[in-house]
Amino acid sequence: MSLEEDIQQKSFGSEYHKVILNILHTQNHLVAGMAEVFKQFDITRQQYNVLRILKGRYPQPASVNLIKERMLEKMSDSSRIVERLRIKGMIRRVSGKTDKRSVDISITDEGLELLQKMKEPVQSLENMISNLTMEEARQLNALLDKLRAVPLPEDENLSPALEHVNQPEKI
Repeated sequence: MSLEEDIQQKSFGSEYHKVILNILHTQNHLVAGMAEVFKQFDITRQQYNVLRILKGRYPQPASVNLIKERMLEKMSDSSRIVERLRIKGMIRRVSGKTDKRSVDISITDEGLELLQKMKEPVQSLENMISNLTMEEARQLNALLDKLRAVPLPEDENLSPALEHVNQPEKI
């Protein structure tokens, strides 16, 4: 189904405006599919992300700051996510050996087992984009990387990189 049909909107301010809405709409579609998979395992997307970060460092521990830097959702409260995973027994927190104020976080055997159980259902999420060819997937990845290379606006004023979004389309 097209974006126009999904959100019942016939026209957009510009093709750039449509791209922004299309990316947001597609993200919501993908997140809904992910939520269904993660719900089966009583885990959130953010908790899964933390476990994957820790598995990538395994057997080395990570700090909360390192986890925060690597998280896909930068606005997530990583300290609270870490605490919830600790309560579930998926991670362990240990005071730093050299600095008692620092905390080393590592994945437990239970966390590793959960990720192993989730492997196949998580891989099935790729079915949500299986209508793309491998070349289309490469092109989409390149375009998304290009979009993220534009700096974010620093204040309420539009940055020069975004000025064209509100400009009338040139024919």
